[in-house]
Amino acid sequence: MAIYLPEKTQTSTDALTPRQIVAELDKYVIGQRAAKRAVAIALRNRMRRQKLPPELAEEIAPKNILMIGPTGVGKTEIARRLARLAQSPFLKVEASKFTEVGYVGRDVESMVRDLVELGVDLVREERIEEVRAKAAQHAEERLLDLLLPPARPIAPDEDSAAHREQQQQTRERFREQLRSGRLDARVVELDVREKSMPSFEIVNGTSVEEIDINLKEMLPGFFQGRTKRRKMKVPEALEYLRQEEEQKLIDMESVSKAAVQRVQESGIIFLDEIDKIAGREGSHGPDVSREGVQRDILPIVEGTTVNTKHGMVKTDHILFIAAGAFHVSKPSDLIPELQGRFSIRVELDALGTDEFVRILTEPKSALIKQYTALMETEGIDLRFTSGAIQQIADFATRVNERTENIGARRLHTVMEKLLDEISFEGPDLSEKAVTIDEAYVTRMLADIVKNEDLSRYIL
Repeated sequence: MAIYLPEKTQTSTDALTPRQIVAELDKYVIGQRAAKRAVAIALRNRMRRQKLPPELAEEIAPKNILMIGPTGVGKTEIARRLARLAQSPFLKVEASKFTEVGYVGRDVESMVRDLVELGVDLVREERIEEVRAKAAQHAEERLLDLLLPPARPIAPDEDSAAHREQQQQTRERFREQLRSGRLDARVVELDVREKSMPSFEIVNGTSVEEIDINLKEMLPGFFQGRTKRRKMKVPEALEYLRQEEEQKLIDMESVSKAAVQRVQESGIIFLDEIDKIAGREGSHGPDVSREGVQRDILPIVEGTTVNTKHGMVKTDHILFIAAGAFHVSKPSDLIPELQGRFSIRVELDALGTDEFVRILTEPKSALIKQYTALMETEGIDLRFTSGAIQQIADFATRVNERTENIGARRLHTVMEKLLDEISFEGPDLSEKAVTIDEAYVTRMLADIVKNEDLSRYIL
C-alpha cells in the first residue's frame, strides 16, 4: 500500500520537531502547553509512521486526543492551526449535530464525506496552481481567436508565406493590446455552460450521497449542463476561459484518488462538544439518541470504510481530536469503547488576566492589531497604552468571574463595547489620532463596572 507523504514546504512537518511545532502554535495560541505538546507528538508520530515499511505502518493506529477544558481557551484554534501546519484536510464538526440512525438529522458518516470534499478542494487547488500559467496561455489564444476578424482567403497570385506572416503580425498586435488593457472595453460572445442541477425529492432512508451517485450513473449526459451564448467584456471573458482551461488540464479522477489517499493518511477531524452526547447520570427525558450517537461514532473512530462519491474511504488512520467542556457530564460518562479510542487526554487551563494581556498583544492576529488595522482604513491612528490593555484584561476577567466564563471570547465583547463610539464616529472624526488610555477605558465601561448584573450589558 502506498503511503501519502505531504509535499515539502518551508514549514513542512517532516522538518519540524515537536518543539518547533509547539513554537509555531505559540504564534497563534497563548498558553495551553500540555495540549500543544500532545498534538505536536501526534503530528510527529504521523510523520514517523509514513517512513515505516507499509506492512508495519498499517498496524500503527493514530493516538486520538481528548481535550477537556472550558469554552474559549483555544481547543479549536490549536486543532485548526495544527492542520494548516500539516497541510492536512481538516474538518471541525459539532458532535451534538449528529443523531442516531433512524432519527431525523445528520448521520455520522457525513463527517467523512465532508472531509473528502475538503481534500478534493485542497488537491484541486494545488493542481490548478501547477497548470495556471499554461491555462492562461490557452485562454489568451482562445480569446484572440474571438477578437480577430476572420482570416481572408489567399489570393491566387499571393504568396502563402507572406499571408501567414501578415496574419501572425496582426495577432501579435492584438496580443499586445490585450495584455496592456487597451481591449478591456471590447465585448465578445462566448458559449457558457449553465450550471444547473435537477431537483429531486429525497427518499426516506436514502442519503443524498447515494442519490447523487445513482443519478450520475443513470443519466450521465443530464449533469453536463447546457450551453448558451453570452456577451461579456474582455477581462471577464479571459477569466472565464482561464477557469475553463484549468478544468480541462486537470484530471479530476486523479484528483479524487489523491484526495482520498490524503484524507486516509493525513486527515484530521475535530469533534467539538463531545460532552453534549455524553450520557448524564440519572438523566431522563426525550433525548434517547445521545448514547446511540456515540455508538455510531465509534466505528468511524475505530476504523471503518465509508462510501463517498469519490470512492471508498478507510478511516483507520484519520486523526480524531475531540473536545468538550464537561461541565455537566464527565469523560467517564462516554461509553467505555469510545473512551478507549481517545488514549491521550489533556486538560486545558482557564484563562486569567495575564493570559488576556498576552492574547491582546502577542499573537500574529492579536485583537489590538486587528482593531488598529480596521481603524487605519478610516485614516485613524488608534493607539493603546499598556495601562489600558491591562485594564481591559482585568475587566474581561471580572466579567467572566461574575457571569458565564466564556474565556477569550469575552475580549471580543469587551473590545466592541470599548470602541463602540470610535467605530461609529470614525469616518466623521476630525482628530484622526486617538489614544486609548486607562481614563478612556474607565469612561466607556464605567456603567458596566458599577452594575452587578453584568449580563444585562455583555452577553
